[in-house]
Amino acid sequence: MYSANHKTIFVLDHTPYFGIPCEAPIEFDFIKTRGTSHIPIKPISKSLWTCSVEAAIEYCRIAWDLFPTGKLIRFIASDSVPHILNNWNSSQQSISCIMSGLAQLGIPPSSRTANMPEHTVIHGLRTALSSFVECTDLQWERYKSFSANDDQKLINRCRVICITSTRDDESMKRLEDIFHNVLLQQNQLCQGGKRKADISLAIDHCHLVIINTYPVTIESQVSNHPPRHLSSILTTEVHSIKATLISNKLSSLILEHYDLASTTVTGIPMKEEQNASSSANYDVEIYHASSAHTSILKGNAADTAAIRTKKDGHEYETVTLKWCTPRSCSAAEMQNCTSMHRITPVDVNSRPSLCLINFLLNGRSVMLEMARKTGGKITSHLLAAHGGEIFVHTLSTARSVLEDPPSISEGCGGRVTDYRIPDFGLFIKQNRLFPLKPGNYKEIPTLKMKQRLARHTKYWPLTISSTLIFNLKAYIDPLPALITEEKITDEEVNRCKQVIYNLIGLESKHESLHLTNVGQKFKGQKREEQYKCVWKELETLIKNNLHTEQHRAIYTCLRECYKFNPDVSADRVELDQAIRELDYYENEGHQRATVIRATTDSPMSPPHSSATRNPTRAALGAKNLFDIFMASHSMAASKKSRLDFAGRREGGTIATLYANLKKDSERVTKGEGMVIE
Repeated sequence: MYSANHKTIFVLDHTPYFGIPCEAPIEFDFIKTRGTSHIPIKPISKSLWTCSVEAAIEYCRIAWDLFPTGKLIRFIASDSVPHILNNWNSSQQSISCIMSGLAQLGIPPSSRTANMPEHTVIHGLRTALSSFVECTDLQWERYKSFSANDDQKLINRCRVICITSTRDDESMKRLEDIFHNVLLQQNQLCQGGKRKADISLAIDHCHLVIINTYPVTIESQVSNHPPRHLSSILTTEVHSIKATLISNKLSSLILEHYDLASTTVTGIPMKEEQNASSSANYDVEIYHASSAHTSILKGNAADTAAIRTKKDGHEYETVTLKWCTPRSCSAAEMQNCTSMHRITPVDVNSRPSLCLINFLLNGRSVMLEMARKTGGKITSHLLAAHGGEIFVHTLSTARSVLEDPPSISEGCGGRVTDYRIPDFGLFIKQNRLFPLKPGNYKEIPTLKMKQRLARHTKYWPLTISSTLIFNLKAYIDPLPALITEEKITDEEVNRCKQVIYNLIGLESKHESLHLTNVGQKFKGQKREEQYKCVWKELETLIKNNLHTEQHRAIYTCLRECYKFNPDVSADRVELDQAIRELDYYENEGHQRATVIRATTDSPMSPPHSSATRNPTRAALGAKNLFDIFMASHSMAASKKSRLDFAGRREGGTIATLYANLKKDSERVTKGEGMVIE
């Protein structure tokens, strides 16, 4: 009742500019055999006005097919004056009424008319706001019931969809400001009354959607912007698109405005019109309420991603379900369903859509299957007609409420039998909620509890076979309980470190871990594999609980005690930490050298220079690891006993190959002989 889609007004720009063609030619010559005297017909092109009207009418058709009552739409055309095509009366909420009004209105006026008055879309926007304060039949019934209770107020929300064309962003901003000012002025004139005609309801919130359109061959200077709150009572958004894409944009917008979803029924067998003996598979897209997909979208994420695809040329996603063998729709064969919603085909004039609709209206039903990524299918929906209207039924894919409930040891679907039931019971006891007295708390209790639950469940395996450290409580406790706390003391940090040291000691002594209640996953594992799994899982647990510096100290202790395999996703060592490690190793090397000198040097040996000691952080300055490596490399190169090859030296020195070859040949000529070095 209080949603914005109860009252919607289309404001169509009827100015002379919308009489120009959209520059998208359509072939009008359908004659296949052309003789020599045949004169081809030139292609035609729709005008901006035709594109706008067709898209708006299709928007109304979808809305009224899915919501026969309660969703009211009005049309206002604007040129030199506003033209109201229908009112809020239910008798005028039909496609035929709007088409009749558009036929009487005609095409946009010509710009060549002399003494042409000012044509603007603002006239239509002003009239739309004055129409929103009018009371509809549904609002009038609610208003009478609220008049006896002063505490309740009738909320009036609405939406304007304006199809126009502006020059640039500044003109669009000026149009939004004018609409906002008129909205404020209109609310000041509202008043109550005892009759429906005397009542004018103040607008509590208005959603203005502006579609800026232009021919295909023109580049628009108007930029899009998402919904933006100009004030507490006005939200605006702008979409700048070509005239041929208005229908695609409105198809995406109607899904948002009425909370709809798209389903593509694929694999529909139909006989070919030209050859009745053969058949082909077709796809039909339908719209319906989004709640029809709630059950399947809450399932496995991999299965959900496999059936959701983006619609070609559109901005929304569609769920692909496969056609199943049709059955008769008798009461005895009706399936157990959880919800039922009206449907409407997207392309209402296509042959596949007509065949599917007629098939359902003849009393047949269609089962829809959802394919699973792991293999197999599940029947998720049913299409059937009731009273001349077609509905989609969401079938129950879980156990029936009429069956006996499964035992807790059986698990979900009877497949999982090793849930950590005792640990889960202990988890519930540790996170019980108690009533608090009202008062001013520093933190909201419910928010604090949610944060606690988020910490405790960052890593909490559901089954016994999926975890190893929680089956080794004699070796691991109390680390799992302490690491999930918000704050831990230094004493608790030492206790956690002691657990890590004990595991290191057990592994060094080659002692086996005594496992209890383990599944098939860990049976028959070697001792080395068990320890490897323990360290990997322990790292995952601690890494997911780095809340404070104390928690990070435990993680650092784990990384120092056990050398994990390098991982691409692992955190890189910071520069300061690397320099500290270099300092440590250099200092350690210097201490060893000092011990050696103390035992081998004589009293007359020269003192060791302090300048050759380890490069401290002050000596390194702002150097990075690459600079340090290159400096050490150059120092090592300078200490080489043999000179480097001339071709490798700096300065571009040219190396002479076989420099003594000429001298040796002269010696041979003189008979001196050669000496082989």
